[in-house]
Amino acid sequence: MRDDSRTDMGDGAPATGRAALSRRGAIGLGVGAAAAFGLTACGSGSGDSGSGADQAGAGKPGKPSRPAKPIGDGSTAYTGKQPNQPEKPRPLEPGETPPQFVVFSWDGAGEVGNGLFPRFLKLAEEHDARMTFFLSGLYLLPESKKRLYRPPNNSVGASDIGYLTDDHIKATLKYVRQAWLEGHEIGTHFNGHFCAGTGTVGNWTPAQWQSEIDQAKSFVTKWRTNTGWNDLPPLPFDYEKELVGGRTPCLLGQDNLLPTAKKLGWRYDASSPGGRQMWPDKKMGVWDLPLQQIPFPGHSFEVLSMDYNILANQSKNSTKAPAHNYPGWRKQATEAYLAGFKRAYETNRAPFYIGNHFEQWNGGIYMDAVEEALKGMAGKKDVRLVSFRQFVDWLDVQKPEVLAKLRGLQVGQQPTGGWKTFLGSASSDSRTDAEKG
Repeated sequence: MRDDSRTDMGDGAPATGRAALSRRGAIGLGVGAAAAFGLTACGSGSGDSGSGADQAGAGKPGKPSRPAKPIGDGSTAYTGKQPNQPEKPRPLEPGETPPQFVVFSWDGAGEVGNGLFPRFLKLAEEHDARMTFFLSGLYLLPESKKRLYRPPNNSVGASDIGYLTDDHIKATLKYVRQAWLEGHEIGTHFNGHFCAGTGTVGNWTPAQWQSEIDQAKSFVTKWRTNTGWNDLPPLPFDYEKELVGGRTPCLLGQDNLLPTAKKLGWRYDASSPGGRQMWPDKKMGVWDLPLQQIPFPGHSFEVLSMDYNILANQSKNSTKAPAHNYPGWRKQATEAYLAGFKRAYETNRAPFYIGNHFEQWNGGIYMDAVEEALKGMAGKKDVRLVSFRQFVDWLDVQKPEVLAKLRGLQVGQQPTGGWKTFLGSASSDSRTDAEKG
């Protein structure tokens, strides 16, 4: 581990039409961690196309429709098993090398006219990657209906992120629909993104998290009622079943979220305020999958594996720093992601999680860095670019003793004797303690 640390905490709380950033003080996130937070801002948007429930599966032009069974008001529909999924996961064989899992995830997941949502869907398709899109429920609620939102400890209709324009809501619906049909996961980033003051999500009770989740699901499953748009196809999934995890705003409030997540049957949470590159465990019966501390080229401290955290350390929370910095910062951001990947890939094979926002901060250099990093990881032996849901599918079929041994490997630690030796004994006896006794 690094021997010094930086704990600057940046928080992006975009207002309608622009990104507004402010300092929120400092918080310790473990040795070498620098916390970073932010959400998507609004821009000029583009509309959707297509009409009728019979186009529920119209992810791309020319692709056949999937039969749709409307749910509720028809905002969502059951269209069958999700397409474009990997083979059914299986337990590791004795002595087998674990895959190198990499999860690219997106907070907010709204298309606000900058073309980033379709850009990364295309990139994922080109490299056989799957991702997790944490959809903010408010991104499907028109501002004219904002009083439907009753955020805990905040005024009715309040939000620290902007409501989207109608065209941007339509574009978001289009790309969320396409994402699911192409095999990606739709999680939640909740709603109003409150990170400061008395209304912060960090102070919410389990009951208040339940209210926030109920509302997020309602905005997704009742967008047709709330918008009055009856000529657009539904989202092609049952969100009650699709939603199995999320990431909280600013990585705050996990302790009180988890009891509610467990009650709802969620399978994972990605809200821990910074973790290390090690194999995960569960908290309160829910897989805990935190963003991770990774090497930061040129520095002795480590940085959190999120685009905004890198920005916070490069431009001190400014999203529009002088352009002469951009080439060097782009290279540094790319190398940070690749250094984190390489450290895990060549040693303990811990899963690698990256958090992003559909933003053109500092001239779009972080989007370029994410793209270049993905290209640098894709296609390598044993590498699997998956969603969080697909990763926990794999975790859930592994033998407990194998996972326990994997968790014993520290950051950057290679398995003693190589994988064949290290996991040979752990995988060889799959009997339970009761069967052995």
